[in-house]
Amino acid sequence: MPGYAYPLLVAAGFVAGFVNTLAGSGSLVTLPALIFLGLPAGVANGTNRVAILMQNVAAVGSFRSQKVFRLGEGLPLALPAVLGAFVGARIAVELDEETMRQAIGVVMLLMAANVALKPKRWLTPRAGEAPKTGPLAMIGLFFAGMYGGFIQAGVGFFLLACLVLGAGLDLLKANAVKVLIALSFNLVALPVFFLHGQVDWKLGFVVGIGNALGALVATRLAVRRGVGFLRWFLLAVALAAGVALLLGL
Repeated sequence: MPGYAYPLLVAAGFVAGFVNTLAGSGSLVTLPALIFLGLPAGVANGTNRVAILMQNVAAVGSFRSQKVFRLGEGLPLALPAVLGAFVGARIAVELDEETMRQAIGVVMLLMAANVALKPKRWLTPRAGEAPKTGPLAMIGLFFAGMYGGFIQAGVGFFLLACLVLGAGLDLLKANAVKVLIALSFNLVALPVFFLHGQVDWKLGFVVGIGNALGALVATRLAVRRGVGFLRWFLLAVALAAGVALLLGL
């Protein structure tokens, strides 16, 4: 591995951790970086889970220390995503990646349109403190977890849509619960990739250092700037990621 690989991976991880914590699709930075350095796509996908795990441990701890949410609020929402992640990780090698990229690109652009045209749904929580756990939200979280188990990149958008539009959280709390859910389902997905020999632990930890640092910076910024800033950040990332996926960049 060339000497420049390690600072490159830490830098890519920092960007990914920051973007993942506030929106999603940060793995669109780290996955190409790992592949560029010579890892096969499947191994890059599995290795990236180590970094995501480190990122979400840091983010959950930071959001909790700032009293953004309680574990009891997020754990019931994590269960369907965990079940979905196990399914997604098991079928990771069987789906048509190009078709999936196109579909995700369309979904992200539709989500960006919803964020732009209906801001109140993303900024104002519904009445009551506890998140809703109705069937639509839980089914949506199952499929979000299944996608996250498959490839991870972009799963943050699907989780936020379920948590904001389905469970009734505002963007700040939704981001906090999102990282808890992502932490939970990657605890299930990572062993599947490991058992299939698709994890490079050393490179995963190197990327993870950057991911964790990016997550810590992002959580502090999210709490300080509030949901208005998060809406614009989410909108910009959703547009950029959606266009990149549709154009195959």
